[in-house]
Formats: sequence, C-alpha cells, structure tokens
Amino acid sequence: MSGLDRREAVGRLLANRSPDLLVVTGLGSPTYDAMAAGDSDRNFYLWGAMGGAAMVGLGLAKAQPQKSVLVLTGDGEAMMGLGSLATIAVQRPTNLSIVVLDNGRFGETGMQASHTGLGVEIDRVAASLGFAWTESIDDLAAIDRLRERIAARAGAGLAVVRIKAENPPRVLPSRDCVHLKTRFRAALGFQPG
Repeated sequence: MSGLDRREAVGRLLANRSPDLLVVTGLGSPTYDAMAAGDSDRNFYLWGAMGGAAMVGLGLAKAQPQKSVLVLTGDGEAMMGLGSLATIAVQRPTNLSIVVLDNGRFGETGMQASHTGLGVEIDRVAASLGFAWTESIDDLAAIDRLRERIAARAGAGLAVVRIKAENPPRVLPSRDCVHLKTRFRAALGFQPG
C-alpha cells in the first residue's frame, strides 16, 4: 500500500518544534505517534475522547492566541467530528492547524476500510467548509513546508497526510489524566489548583 511511514512523518512534523507549539492528540495511534516522536509537557494526549481532539484544539487556540496549536488526529476521528470542522471554519482561529493521519482504515478497531478508504477526501470537505488553507500530503518534503505553515499561524488549516495502513508498536504516554492536565497547564504557566 502506498503512503508515508506514519512515525517518520510525525517525527519530522514535530522535529525541532517551537516552544510556542501546543499539540493535542486524538485517540489511539496519533497519540502513540506523538509520544514516539518525543514526549513533551506541551503535548495534551486525549485518552478515550474520540471525536474531541479538534474541539479541544479550538478551545485551546482561542484561549492561547499567541501560541500555535496543532491537532494531530486520524481519519476515523476526523470523520466522527465533521460538525467540529464546521465550527472551526466559522470561528476562524488564526493559530489552529489540524493534521489528519489518513490510512483509509479504522486502525483502532481492526483496520476496516474507513470513509476515506472509500473515497471521502477530508481536505476537500474542510475547504468547502471555509478553512483558510487545506492540503493533501504524500511526500516528506511537504511535511517540512507544513511545519512552516503551522508556525506562520496563517488561519485555520487542515492537512491530510497520507500514511501506510499499518499499526506500528504502541508507544504509550502516561494514562494518568490528572497528571497530563497538570503538566500541560504548568507548561502554559498556570499554577496547580
């Protein structure tokens, strides 16, 4: 099957990341991929919140307008949250980017064909909703350009990164949600409490 190696693509996307980049990861593999690229106090891993990553990203982007916010999610979760994409489009945050890792499969439930595996193009859906920019990526050089675009805070954007349909070994961050919340808040300068 064609597509990029997911770990290589995410590693490249998060390499040498700016201290201003906050990352929200969707359920399952996007979380494992971000963790494999290197844990950070500025990563907010969502456990058991399928469909919620984009809206958490929107809230964070509105609360932290001086920071770049990246939502790293999968095609299954993105399809589950199409209403969220519409809300993001009408809210027009300048600092929110969504990267959809698209393998055309539901990786968490057995690799069945997903909507994108059957022809839905999430980047085109986002464009029709009014996102400031969208793109489809299938080569590593484009990942470097995407990283620059995210840092530029050029409006709400969505990129679909075409990846191979495979499940690499899991690299798990802490499942202690209170710990994850507390360290993320501390990274933003908030005191515990």
